Amino acid sequence: MDALVRELQRAVGSRYVLSRPQELLVYEYDGAVERALPGVVAVPGTAAQAAQVVAIARRHGLPVVPRGAGTGLSGGAIPIHGGVLMPMTRLNRVLEIDPLERMAIVEPGVVNIDISKAAEPYGLRYAPDPSSQKACTIGGNVAENAGGPHCLAYGVTTNHVMGMEIVLADGTLAWVGGRNHELPGYDLRGVLIGSEGTLAVTTKVAVRLQPVPEAVTTILAIFQDEDDASAAVTAIVGAGIVPAAIEMMDRLTIQAVEPAIHAGYPADAGAVLLVEVEGLREPVAEESEEVQQVCYRHGATEVRVADDPTLRERLWAGRKTALGALGRLAPNYYLLDGVVPRTKILEALRRIREISGEYALPIANVFHAGDGNLHPCILFDERMPGQTQRSREAGGAVLRTCIDLGGALSGEHGVGLEKQEYMELSFSEADMDAMARLNPAFGAGDTFNPGKVFPTGASCVELLQHPAIARLGVDAFV
Repeated sequence: MDALVRELQRAVGSRYVLSRPQELLVYEYDGAVERALPGVVAVPGTAAQAAQVVAIARRHGLPVVPRGAGTGLSGGAIPIHGGVLMPMTRLNRVLEIDPLERMAIVEPGVVNIDISKAAEPYGLRYAPDPSSQKACTIGGNVAENAGGPHCLAYGVTTNHVMGMEIVLADGTLAWVGGRNHELPGYDLRGVLIGSEGTLAVTTKVAVRLQPVPEAVTTILAIFQDEDDASAAVTAIVGAGIVPAAIEMMDRLTIQAVEPAIHAGYPADAGAVLLVEVEGLREPVAEESEEVQQVCYRHGATEVRVADDPTLRERLWAGRKTALGALGRLAPNYYLLDGVVPRTKILEALRRIREISGEYALPIANVFHAGDGNLHPCILFDERMPGQTQRSREAGGAVLRTCIDLGGALSGEHGVGLEKQEYMELSFSEADMDAMARLNPAFGAGDTFNPGKVFPTGASCVELLQHPAIARLGVDAFV
C-alpha cells in the first residue's frame, strides 16, 4: 500500500491522496444506505492525472471507483471492493460556452446548476435539473443518466449530452461523440451514459444548452388526498398539455417541509401538485389557465399561480429541499425511484401505503408525477434493531410493485448496489447477456466500479448469480 500511495502522490500531489482511516471515513457512503471503506482516495486535478491514477491502480491490480459529489442514491459510488476511490470534484471548470452552437464543454466536477449560471449571460441554460442540482455534479449525472423535475418536457441527461472525453481501462484518453448530437456509427456516448462508472471514467462533457424561456408560470394545486392529485396528473397530460414539470408531494412530505422551508404549502393538504408551464408568453398564459381548470375539475380545493420569480423560487424551494426536511421526521431514509405508467400512479401509491403498514415504517412520497417516476422515501432509524433491514425489504416490495404495474426499476438513480437483485424482474437472460458483453468490449475487466449493476452478490443482501454472468465469468465484466 505504501508504494501505491507514493505513486499516487507523485501523480496528483501529496495533499490530494488520502489513506489514513479517519480521512477515508467520509468516503464510505453516498446518499444510499450501504457503506464500505476505500483502500485509498486520490483526487486528480486534470484529465491527464485521472488517466495516471487509472494506470497506477491497474498496475497494482486494484479497481478504481469514480465518484462525483456523493449525492447518488443507489450506492453507485460505494467502494465495496476497496481499491482506489477517485473523486472528480477538482475537475470543476466550465471550459467553453458556445452560444451560437448552444453547447458547452465542462469538466465532470462542475455542479449541475453552475452550467446554467455560466450560460445565463447568453440567454441559455442546461435543462436537466436533479433536485440535488445545487450539489450534484455533471459527471455523476452522466454516470446515472440523471433526470429531474423539468425532464418531463426536456428529457434526461442522455438527451443533452453530445460527447465525452473518457479514460479507458488502460489509462488512455479518448473522445466519444462530439460537439454535434447526431454522429454516424455506433452511439458509444449513449452506451456510456448511465453505465454507472463501470466502463470508463468521464473527464469532459459536451452538453446541449437550451434558450431561457420567455415566460414561466408555476402553479400550486392543493388537494385533499393523493387520489385526486393523481387523477389530475393523468388528466393534464391527457388534455394534450406537456408542462415543463409536474411534481407531487403527499401529506407526510408537506408536514416535514412546510415548518422548515415555509414554501406556502397548506399544512392540512393531503397532497399538492407543482405544475410549471414555460415558453412564449401567450401559449404559457393559455396553458396555465387550462391546467388550473383541469385541477379544479379533479378536486383541487385551491389553485395558486406564481409568475413572480421570487414566489416561484419559494414554491420550488419546498420541493427541492424536501429530502433534507424529512430529517425532521426520522434520522434515516431509504429513497427509491421506481417508475410506473402515469395512469398507474394512483394504484402504485395505494400499494405503497399498504407496504408502509405491512413493514411498520412511514413512507413519504415526493416525486416526478408527470413521467411516473416515483420517489417513495422510507423513513427509519438505523439505531433501532431491525429497522434498516425492514427498510430494505419494504424497498424491494415497492420495486416489485412498480414492475408488476408495467414500470421500471429506476428512472434516474441507477441500479448501483440497491437494485441488483431485482434486475431479473426487468431483463431476460438474453438482455443480461448482451449487457454483460459490453464490459469486455471496452476492455474494462474489473478495473472500474466492480460489483455494481449486475446481480453478483456484492450488495449486503445475498444475491444469486445470473446465468449470463456464470457463462462469461464474473471477472469478465465486474
